[in-house]
Amino acid sequence: MTPNTQLLHCLLFFSLAFQSHIHIVLSTTFTLTNNCGQTIWPGVLANAGSTPPASTGFALVPGGSRSIVAPAPWSGRFWARTLCTTDSSGRFTCASGDCGSGAVECSGGGAAPPATLAEFTLAGGDGNTDFYDVSLVDGYNIAMLVEAKGGSGSESECAATGCVAELNGACPGELRVGAGVACKSACEAFGTPQYCCSGEYGNPSACKPTVYSEFFKQACPRAYSYAYDDATSTFTCRSADTYVITFCPGSSSTSLRSAGREDSGSGLRPLLNNTMVFLGERTSSAVASPTAMATTKAVLLVLADLLVVVVMCSDLTLRF
Repeated sequence: MTPNTQLLHCLLFFSLAFQSHIHIVLSTTFTLTNNCGQTIWPGVLANAGSTPPASTGFALVPGGSRSIVAPAPWSGRFWARTLCTTDSSGRFTCASGDCGSGAVECSGGGAAPPATLAEFTLAGGDGNTDFYDVSLVDGYNIAMLVEAKGGSGSESECAATGCVAELNGACPGELRVGAGVACKSACEAFGTPQYCCSGEYGNPSACKPTVYSEFFKQACPRAYSYAYDDATSTFTCRSADTYVITFCPGSSSTSLRSAGREDSGSGLRPLLNNTMVFLGERTSSAVASPTAMATTKAVLLVLADLLVVVVMCSDLTLRF
């Protein structure tokens, strides 16, 4: 075998071995957990250009969890549908967050407002950074917490975000849907440019917080309260392998702080009915997640393949 042929064989072997493992490294797991007292039906919508997940809607019983794997890059959103029923014709509808598909699977349909949204852009920017937020721009229907696992960055990165407060009961009457089913945004309720940040108000200088967006912001300071609420509402994390989305996190979440203590990381302290509710800093676990373990295994396999290539090609330096 000539040196050139041997070199080509070495490069081909490494390329095939690398491609067989790299798909594991370039994926992210979303784990959705239902801490609510009733069944919810999460919906998933991939943005244009992103591959839809295997399931775009499913039932999640109280205490249940389900994981969805998305490739990177990927962008899309998650939400919860509540109070869902199937009529005599077999059509499936929900009192809040309905995606209009008439079925449990949303199949490309988005959440009808009002709905609490968890939004993600994986491997955006420099190709190694995730962007994520919880948005109340389309209103609120359920409490939600988002936590990044296995990522890297400064203490201000990979932080928990969400809206952990129960707002349906406290919702202003003019925004309330039914008997506390959900809480509309001012844009949804009134449809004016001032509240929708449209027309002459379609820029950050003209569209400012209102008394209604402040209702959401005071209760949930890390969530988007209106269209240009970027500064305190968008979070980043590098190479996170898992995002945990908890519906109705309540007091069981490890990312909550007790009343009377300041949130040392952001200084954002939500006040609702004179009760302080704090979102914690980035979390860590001594137990590696399945995706983290898979990623580590993939890296080790790639390194092992590289070692084989080095051994196979060790005599090339003598031939050239």
